Order: sequence, then C-alpha cells, then structure tokens
Amino acid sequence: MKMRPGGVTGFLLCGKEWTDGEAMEVRSPWDQGLVGRVTVATRNDARQAVTHAAAAMRRTRALPRWKRKEILEDIAAALIEQKERFAQLIVAEAGKPVRTARIEVERAILTFKTAAEEAVRLGGESIPLDLTEGNEGRWGLVQRFPVGPVLAITPFNFPLMLVAHKLAPAIAAGCPVVLKPAPQTPFTALALGEVILKAGWPEEALAVLPLSNEDTAWLAEREDRLKMVSFTGSARVGWALKAKSGKKRVALELGGNVAMIIHSDWRGPDMDQDQSLDVVAMRTAIGAFGYAGQNCISVQRVYVERSIFQTFIWKVVDRAQKMVRGNPVDDATEIGPVIRPSDADRIESWVKEAIAGGAKLVEGGGRNAASHSLLEPTVLTGTQPGMKLHDEEIFGPVVMIEPYDDFEDALAMVNRSKYGLQAGLYTRDAGRIMTAYRELEVGAVIVGDTPTWRMDTMPYGGVKDSGLGREGVRWAIEEMTEPRMLVMAM
Repeated sequence: MKMRPGGVTGFLLCGKEWTDGEAMEVRSPWDQGLVGRVTVATRNDARQAVTHAAAAMRRTRALPRWKRKEILEDIAAALIEQKERFAQLIVAEAGKPVRTARIEVERAILTFKTAAEEAVRLGGESIPLDLTEGNEGRWGLVQRFPVGPVLAITPFNFPLMLVAHKLAPAIAAGCPVVLKPAPQTPFTALALGEVILKAGWPEEALAVLPLSNEDTAWLAEREDRLKMVSFTGSARVGWALKAKSGKKRVALELGGNVAMIIHSDWRGPDMDQDQSLDVVAMRTAIGAFGYAGQNCISVQRVYVERSIFQTFIWKVVDRAQKMVRGNPVDDATEIGPVIRPSDADRIESWVKEAIAGGAKLVEGGGRNAASHSLLEPTVLTGTQPGMKLHDEEIFGPVVMIEPYDDFEDALAMVNRSKYGLQAGLYTRDAGRIMTAYRELEVGAVIVGDTPTWRMDTMPYGGVKDSGLGREGVRWAIEEMTEPRMLVMAM
C-alpha cells in the first residue's frame, strides 16, 4: 500500500486495500500542499471490520505465545528496514521535523520489540484455596485472557509511535483491532498496518479505517462486539467517548497542562549553579518548543524559585532564539509548523488574550514568515488562572514561567489544574522529592528532567482529566486482558 499524491490510497480491511467511496485530502502542515488522498470508510465498512474482528478472536486467542512473539519481532525488523520511509511519511503528513520523526520510528521499534518479549511473559499464578476447614485439596489457577476486539483511536502528533502503543500490546495479548487513525495522518497508520499483516497477523484481525468522528462514536456506543475502546486524544472527546461506551472497557490517554518546578538547590553532576541552569533551560526549551509543542507532555508551566527566576527565564529566551525554525524536511529544523493554520490562529489568540489580561510577553508571540502555520517560540510570565493558556492544554510552542517563594506553594500551583499527566522536578533534596511524589496529582513525577521525558516501556498515563488506565506495553497488555480463575477440587 503506497501513498499516491496523484491518486487515492484505500483503507485496509481484511488484508485488502479498498478505494471505493469518498476520498479525503491530506495536506502538508508546512505549505498546505497536497500530500495525498485517502478513502474514507463508511459505517457499513466499520460494521464489516467488527464482524471480521469478532470472528478472528478465536484465531488470535489461540495463537501460541511464540507465534505472537515472532510476528512482533518481524514487525520490528521491517520497521528497521524501512526507517527512512516511515520517517518521511511522518514528516509529510504530520509536519514533524525529520530529526524528531526518526526518533519516533526508533521508539516504535522499541515498542514492538518490548511487546515481543512481553508476549512470552504473559503468564498466571497458582493460588492456594485450602484456607478454611472443608476446603482441603482445593487450589486455583489464574491466567489472563484477551478481552476481545479493540477499537483503537489515535491522534495526529505521533502517527507511528502512538499507533504502535495500541497495536503492539493488542498483538501480544491476542486481541483483534479496528484502528481509526487521525484524519490528518492516515498514511503512516496504513503503512504500518501493511507491515503487520505481512508479518503474519491474521488479515481479519486488523482493519485501518479513516472514519468520521460520528461513525467512530457510533461504534463505541452501539457495537457491542467491540469489548474495549482505547483512545488517545483530547480530553473533551475522550470523556465523551467513555460516556457512550457502555459496558466496554475504556482506556484514555488524554491531554495535559504539564508543569515543572525548579528549586535553587539543583545542581547537575560536576556543575555549578549557572551551568546547571544552562542545561535545565536547554531541556525546557526543547520540551516546550520541540515539534511546535504538539505533545501532551510538552512543558507548558514552569515554576522557578524566585532567587534564580530572572537568570533562568533569560536563559530559556536565549535558547529559544537559537532554535532552528523552518521546513520539517531539513535536518537542522527543530521547530516546524503546527498541524493546521486554524490551530495557529487559536494559539495566537490565546497568547493575545493572556497579554490583554495582564501577562507579560517576554519572547515570541507571532508567526514566522516562512509558513502561515509556523509560530515563533513564545515565553510569557505573569499569567493567572482563568487565562486559557494557563488553564487549558495549548498544544503549541508556548511556555509560561513564574516565580515562587515557598516549595509547598509551587506544589499547589502545579496541582491547580484539571489535568494531571506528568510533572517535572529539579531539586537535590530528598525530602522535597518525596513530598512532591506524595503530593503532586499526576501520573508520574520526573526528577532531574522535564516532564516531557518518557520511556515507552514505563506505565504512562494521567489522573483527573488527563485520562484513565495506563499505556506502556506491559500495562497496556493488562488493560487488554482479563483474569480468569480455574478452581480445582481434587
């Protein structure tokens, strides 16, 4: 299956490419040029996909662990062979800088390799049951079984890696999948689907369907043969899907308004304070502005102890000014366009709203002349609750940096958010670290780095409006399986 700029690429159903039906244009975030056209699947196509997935369940559940492992290893091997092809697909449709796209491919490879290992670790345990008189000779066995067909819904910002985080654990668990990729980035998902089928996963057990939001919601609400909905995307859409999903198991990886605390006692290995702040400022700028801030764990709010506040904010500004903006196909580019001109409009309006409300613009705030969707990295201070860019997920190259006097106040400011995905913390004090670990209402506390850091093998997810359940291969497999008890009275 190939992306055809002059023609139409079909969706994937039962191992075949289907091109009959309405076609949707996919345009470059950089210059709005036509990337390609893809056939939009209908509700009837989706019903057929679910029918095949339900029928395939018997086969995928019976696949021996060694076979699941082999399939996953072959997928990883194919991605290694096709690294540059997938990187260029990501650049074309997502506008991600090519250096970052290549990292995304590496992360997807790791995800499939890890799933291959976890596929043969999926076991159970023996449980003693002769615990009261009259139950002599009884014992139990618990094993995990695949929950059933999964509806997986993925966003545009990581069109390979986040798809891998749905499909790799599903294959390891033995669950068929109906995948709905983001409309902005269908081609990477379709190319990965082809790789997965070539590796030996049953054709009926995977469909890749560019669907309308309405038909996707209909599937979640009405199609009871689907046993789980796994969604990554905005909080508004995710919680609405959960409300519609009835008895289905639901996993949500949603948005964030990610914060970081920097205390004056932080020192990097063999560094003085000034050198340490240089490193933290560099990581902050990359975490806030890299890929134009289109990451649910992009650095959005930074709280800095007042004694180092002025020094730190200017170090961030200096690093932001040096970051290379431009065409994502160029190896030097660090900041490319946001996904759509309308998103650039929204981000710019939120910045203007904050400034009108009393925030101070320290750096950026406008657009780069090279592209209507290319925003300058923006630093503000003096932001307040009630401002959209303070309270909501901006999903753009914007960071707010504010001073604090008391560490407990900084913790409270981090928690003053409806989101709770990850938080970053720079301090050398063990007591402060443990206090933050205990008090911060987030899915993970990252000490000594920004909250943008993630390893794809760790349990990843948030609390509050940031989601439900955890991704990361081992934990996603648990979400996609259920324990079943066998009791023996011998």
